[in-house]
Amino acid sequence: MSDEAREALARLVVDVADFPEPGIVFKDITPLLADPSGFAAVVAALAAAGRDADGAVVVDKVVGMEARGFIFAAPVAMALGVGFVPVRKAGKLPRATHGVSYALEYGEATLELHEDAIAAGDRVLVIDDVLATGGTVAATVQLIERCGGSATAAAMLMELSFLPGRAAIGGLPLTALMVV
Repeated sequence: MSDEAREALARLVVDVADFPEPGIVFKDITPLLADPSGFAAVVAALAAAGRDADGAVVVDKVVGMEARGFIFAAPVAMALGVGFVPVRKAGKLPRATHGVSYALEYGEATLELHEDAIAAGDRVLVIDDVLATGGTVAATVQLIERCGGSATAAAMLMELSFLPGRAAIGGLPLTALMVV
C-alpha cells in the first residue's frame, strides 16, 4: 500500500465513540469519501489486488456488495479497466438471478447476482468496505462460482480482526488496507 493511501486512512477515517450504541467505536469513512486525493489513493491501493507483481491486470471483473461495497468497487473496476458487477440484496435486480442465503448474527440474509453477470472462466476481484464475520464475502464467492467464474482475491478497506472473517473466506487471498 502506498504511503499516500496509508496517510489518507489515518487522517480521514474518523472514530466515533458510542455509535450506533454505547461501547462501539464506529469507523466513519465519509471524510475519506469527501477527499478526492485520499479517496483516489485508497482506490488505487484496493485495485492493486487485481494486478500482478508487474502491474498487469489479472482479473476480468470486479464485484462489489450492496451497499458500501459499490462505493469502492466501481472506481476500482474503472482503475483496472474491467467491468463492475453489483451483488444486491434479494429482490433488487430486475432479471434472472442466482441467490445465496447466509446466516447473520440475528437471522438470515440473501444476496443475488444476475445470472449473466459473470462469464464462465472470469477471474473476479471481490471488493467491500469491511470484512467482519465473512458471511457476505463467502456468499458472494458462491454466487461468482454459480456463474462459472472464480474469485481470485478480495480487497477490503478494513478488516475487523476480532471477528472470524478470514476464517470464513478460507484461502481466498485478502488485502485489508486497515486492520482494526
